[in-house]
Amino acid sequence: MAGNEGNLAKTILIWVFQIAVALACAVVVAIFFFQSVTMQEGSMEPTLATGDRFFINRMAYKLGSPKRGDIIAFKTSTKAEASLHIKRVIGLPGETIQIKDGQILINGETYKEGRDLPSITNPGVAEEEIFLQAGEYFVLGDNRNNSDDSRYGDVGNIQKKNIEGGLWFVAGPFKKIGFLKDS
Repeated sequence: MAGNEGNLAKTILIWVFQIAVALACAVVVAIFFFQSVTMQEGSMEPTLATGDRFFINRMAYKLGSPKRGDIIAFKTSTKAEASLHIKRVIGLPGETIQIKDGQILINGETYKEGRDLPSITNPGVAEEEIFLQAGEYFVLGDNRNNSDDSRYGDVGNIQKKNIEGGLWFVAGPFKKIGFLKDS
């Protein structure tokens, strides 16, 4: 009988150890790879709503680079207290961006988006051509006429080092939970 109790205790200890290791791994992955962020403004409507919560993949752009159309979370500076913003990548390094007659021009060609977004009424600094240097991205909110984005000096072109990650999973509200659709 004593042997059975020893085996049971050993089995329980093994299970406790395995659960502890699994939880520790989950915490490490969550801390280093993912971050939770809440949409604080209406600049991405109708694609994303104010109050929606997301997970961002913090490793996505450490291993690769943003692509046109990606929705990213970024800071406007490297200061720890800089606020987090969410916008869509429009211009990539080495490209020339301009907004003319409400349309986005990339290297002089009209950019055709796969979504129905309003014509831009205020081109801001993009009224003139903007050349994106290495590691610079031009971002816009989907709510094109109500978004502080790369058209304005307080945001400007986004440096890759200031990109926190790419949005990939909707964490709330409950009815929206799931992977972010190609928006």
